[in-house]
Amino acid sequence: VQTCALPIFDFVITVCDNANENCPFFPTKAKKLHYNFPDPAKAIGTEEEILNQFRFVRQMIKEYSEKFVVENL
Repeated sequence: VQTCALPIFDFVITVCDNANENCPFFPTKAKKLHYNFPDPAKAIGTEEEILNQFRFVRQMIKEYSEKFVVENL
């Protein structure tokens, strides 16, 4: 008989309100964190303006990730 081990998570991080509201239940003691990043796919404007929005969100994610590591790991 094989048993299927549940993955063990220490953290569950959601990055948009939709994910936060619909995130599946994790039957662990994982610490749940949430940050609602803007969705750059919804950016409008010129090609350069859209690219700048992607870069802006990328920088936000980088800074959030660096802070997460310092504070939690």
